[in-house]
Amino acid sequence: MRESDYQFIRKLVYSHSRINLGPDKKELVSARLGKRLRETKITSISDYCRFLQEREGEEELSHLIDAISTNYTFFFREIEHFDFLNKTILPEMMRRRTAAKWASFNVWSAACASGEEPYSIAIALSEYFGSQGAQPKWAWRIEATDISHRILQRARVGIYREESVSKVPATALRAHFQRGFGPQEGNYRVKPHIQHGVTFRQLNLLDGAPPFTEPFHLIFCRNVMIYFDRPTQEELIHKLSQRLVPGGYLYVGHSESLSSIKHGLETVKPAIYRKPLN
Repeated sequence: MRESDYQFIRKLVYSHSRINLGPDKKELVSARLGKRLRETKITSISDYCRFLQEREGEEELSHLIDAISTNYTFFFREIEHFDFLNKTILPEMMRRRTAAKWASFNVWSAACASGEEPYSIAIALSEYFGSQGAQPKWAWRIEATDISHRILQRARVGIYREESVSKVPATALRAHFQRGFGPQEGNYRVKPHIQHGVTFRQLNLLDGAPPFTEPFHLIFCRNVMIYFDRPTQEELIHKLSQRLVPGGYLYVGHSESLSSIKHGLETVKPAIYRKPLN
């Protein structure tokens, strides 16, 4: 991959997604572009870059962003976050809900990828607030957004390979997934009572205001900021903070930290932050 081609891709991706590809990402980008070359039947990265500048290549830009931004994930990734949700956040919000007049417990999975994260949250909330078929202790809803149209299509289908659900406890796997047989052997489909609690939307986090009216008690925005430069990180955290209820929580990835950027949140523990009550 020529340096001039890489710089073109870097600038193009940044201008459309704010993803900041550093010099250490050249090999990763080259590998992911290989898939796009095969799909488009273009023989070289230089020709692909020229294609992106033509009118016929406008639609390809979304596929490029998809290829760059998609990451491997699985159910109940970073399990400490789910332990803290069950042991601290949910009991605390249950105590506050009457005085605060909250109709439902609201969560935003702000970079949901192929759906493992929001469905993991939905399983946790379903089990805490009431089992399938029972009247829940408290209504809940999850907004799940991602920049990638393609990955959201996979999320809405809700079918996953066995390795993706390997961290799901056996009882939860039986309760919340349908196991595939025959041609579907090795696949697991998320059951309707979990899917119905999650709304998937395409959204660029840095592009205008999100289409939500109700504030959130918890926002997951994990393993996203690693792609952004510091000004973009500060802009994103400011936007997310505005969407939290007073005392609401923000999760970032364990490889991320807010220590080097300006923000008004309280540090609870590594990768967990809280909006002040006042």
